[in-house]
Amino acid sequence: MLIENAERFGLAQLHQLRGRIGRGQHRSYCILLRSDPSAETAAKLGVLEQTSNGFQVAEADWELRGPGDLLGTAQSGLPALETRRSSPGRELMKRARVIAREIFGTIPCWRTLRINVFGS
Repeated sequence: MLIENAERFGLAQLHQLRGRIGRGQHRSYCILLRSDPSAETAAKLGVLEQTSNGFQVAEADWELRGPGDLLGTAQSGLPALETRRSSPGRELMKRARVIAREIFGTIPCWRTLRINVFGS
């Protein structure tokens, strides 16, 4: 798969596109081309180069773009009001991951799959 102007896509979109290939027995490649030479774009696309774990991609996206306006329409940037902690979302995501593992651990079909659904 060749994706031109990859910087125009979000990390989640690129992660999903990349997941559409390589499902068979043949080796596959996902090539991301960028037209923006900025360090910000290189850091963004570098995340996909270093991991295929969706949770790590989401955490990196959070770090790079910021949480946005959780109660409004802004999808990136810092909120207008500072919170008491520098990164409240990271702790919230960790707690949500623990709770999700507990919930899915009680469902027999999820236990038998032996897939690390929630990252490490």
